[in-house]
Amino acid sequence: MFGNKRTGTLVPISGVDPRSGEWTHSAFVPAPLTEDLPDLSYQTWMRVANARAALAALDSTARQLPNPQLLRRPSLQREAQSTSALEGTYEPLHAVLTADDEGPVSLTMREVLNFVTMADLAFRWVNEGRTLSVPMLAELQQTLVRGTPAESPSSGQIRTIQVVIGQRRTAAVGELPVKAARFVPPPPGLDLEANVRDLVRWMAADHKDTMDPVVVSALSHYQFETLHPFHDGNGRIGRLLIVLQLYASGVLSEPTLTVSPWFEARRTEYYDRLLAVSCAGEWDQWISFFAQGLEESARTTRGQMLRLVDVQSDLKETIRASSLRADKAHTLVDYAVAHPSFTVRQVQRDLELSYGRANGLVGQLVDLGVLSSTGETYRRRFFAPAVLDVLLSA
Repeated sequence: MFGNKRTGTLVPISGVDPRSGEWTHSAFVPAPLTEDLPDLSYQTWMRVANARAALAALDSTARQLPNPQLLRRPSLQREAQSTSALEGTYEPLHAVLTADDEGPVSLTMREVLNFVTMADLAFRWVNEGRTLSVPMLAELQQTLVRGTPAESPSSGQIRTIQVVIGQRRTAAVGELPVKAARFVPPPPGLDLEANVRDLVRWMAADHKDTMDPVVVSALSHYQFETLHPFHDGNGRIGRLLIVLQLYASGVLSEPTLTVSPWFEARRTEYYDRLLAVSCAGEWDQWISFFAQGLEESARTTRGQMLRLVDVQSDLKETIRASSLRADKAHTLVDYAVAHPSFTVRQVQRDLELSYGRANGLVGQLVDLGVLSSTGETYRRRFFAPAVLDVLLSA
């Protein structure tokens, strides 16, 4: 399968299986990224140009909003749900949007919500002007798996064991996992650690004079997923890095882009395109596919953003048409857009109100039909139905 030596090399690996004894096999080590562009077709360059135009339109829309950060959390929750589903951790989007992030009802929900925490941390680093490093990558992975079955003493470290990805459709029943695997990433050790450092340095470098940011993101994403530096969470971290890189490079002024729903809907092709780069050096097809994903994701995100702004305006108009005249009522609408579900205690804390004032204000918006609740007496959660309708739409 691996016929293109310019993309990377196969290296021997070995081990001992408790049942079948000693085994030998091969793992794939990708070649380091350079400033040399892969050969791309005219059609792929058009895809890249279209992706840049869609990203620019999304960013322009975000810049025109009074407070584009209001839409960050809903976008992150949607991204968290889809990126986790790609890795086999599924929670319905409605459940994620209305989940209690202070006390998730399940370990899978904790895993999904950890993605939001991880992304918030990464975006804060960009805002602070910090440059991504291997220790920062490790901290993201540790945050992602905290409190989940994947957490272990080695969390937050470059993996020290050999891992395998997927299973070949042609694998025999009972075949040794490493030999039945669809892909075997590089073995652990000093070379893997050096390759991860090289990738992080390459991502942090300024490539504006040699390649488009969309191409940079496509190359980086392939390299990260192929190196597979952690024992768990590589797919979710790698897709976060797409948005993080566009945000850090200034392509996006606000990281509201959600990319995983598009890739999740095409997961088989997504994995096939990544593997085809390693096997046959099919960079052109991968970058075309990746750019199409960014283009359509940006268009979808922008459309959802505009619909949320319309809902925000409509809800405020409902308040203006009522007898309620509190400025805090409009602030609470903004809060309901930014937080798809919340408790009275959270409103009290975040809007700096007394509990009685927060409870009364929430109750008034429920009476107006602006808000609704889960109906539970203990830790009742509130949400704006019109906001959820937008977030749950395709």
